[in-house]
Amino acid sequence: MINTSGSGKNTPPGPPKVGPKALKALEQTLSPQAREDIKEAVRLWVKVKEAGGRVVVATGSGPNLHEGACAQVAELVSRGLVDGVLTSSAVVGHEMAGALERVRRVQGARVGLAPEVLPADGRVEVALLSAEALARISHDTVIDLDHYRRLLAAPGREIIKVAGNLAYPTGLWTERLARRLETLAKRAGLALEAAAGLGADPLTMLGACAARGVPCLVTVPQLVGGGQVGLAVGDSISISRRSGLVAELLAGADLILESGVALTQEIHDGPFELFSGHGLWARHEGQPTFSLRDKAIVRLDLDPQVRRVWEHERQKGAVSRAIEHGQPKAASLSPGFRMEMSGFARIPGALPIQADLGAAWPLISAGVARALGVKLRFMCYKQGTALGEAVRAYLVDEVRPLDPSAVAQALKES
Repeated sequence: MINTSGSGKNTPPGPPKVGPKALKALEQTLSPQAREDIKEAVRLWVKVKEAGGRVVVATGSGPNLHEGACAQVAELVSRGLVDGVLTSSAVVGHEMAGALERVRRVQGARVGLAPEVLPADGRVEVALLSAEALARISHDTVIDLDHYRRLLAAPGREIIKVAGNLAYPTGLWTERLARRLETLAKRAGLALEAAAGLGADPLTMLGACAARGVPCLVTVPQLVGGGQVGLAVGDSISISRRSGLVAELLAGADLILESGVALTQEIHDGPFELFSGHGLWARHEGQPTFSLRDKAIVRLDLDPQVRRVWEHERQKGAVSRAIEHGQPKAASLSPGFRMEMSGFARIPGALPIQADLGAAWPLISAGVARALGVKLRFMCYKQGTALGEAVRAYLVDEVRPLDPSAVAQALKES
């Protein structure tokens, strides 16, 4: 059996500890405005949970995985502080493969791949798997061990990145597995992500939501991504049913926290929402609808334009005025205006936080947990710091890939 450098034999007994000193250091990296906004977000969250309300988190991929925010949300779900998740098919694919993985980036030409099949930089990736992990994957799908050995023998830079992406064999395994799970999900009448959660690690949002029996759903605008995973997620249930399930989750939420997610205009402005969306005709036709009018929505976004548009609407009603007069908002507000800013800015309970996810999530999570007397077992931390890199290494070594047999057994029992 092949042995590689990613053996994970020297893993720590538990996640790195993020204490008050480390949190204070993070706080010092933020602007005074961001600090105040984070305190307000904690206050809103605590108020909702003390009143028995529900919190829903909407995440994108990218930094949410790299900064450990997805694992942080999973921990908050497990501790009863988050009651549902909206995410992307890319995140589903990465969480099926674990969370993060160690890979080596090598020149594709060195392993006999033609230039026309290679990405722009000409590199491919090989997953640095332990013998045990390789055996698990080989049990589920055919692996070309000669190709894998050639990849391992090639020189290149070793990095940590999202799991189950382009690295061989984990990326291929994840895409094949998604199509297998699609069949099981359809037979059970479930979205693929709900079925996948039955065999996923508890430190993934998929696994935590399945264990607690709360929804983890891919939104319609976030279906595209993750290769065959996205297609399998999209094919598992109809668009109409998915839109209805997303609407039900948002309708029951008292606080919605958006974390590094694009295209939220289409999440808010769905077919069943009344305040900023297009739910009027659904209501006219007797379908269930809901409104974001009285909901708190916190958005973590580094784009300063989000806050600028939000301020223009609060101070001058700029977004509403542009809509009233039929004016193009992109021209009247600012060159960097994005459509999703429109719906967000007009919601009365909206609060933008301009802060890095790796700093905002541990500060918000710690503040909420402390106020509610909840002990968190896992805390993420900003990458690029010694503690943040220790957290990332922990996620690589400890968050296991999905177990297909556990999915099949759980569906059989249900």
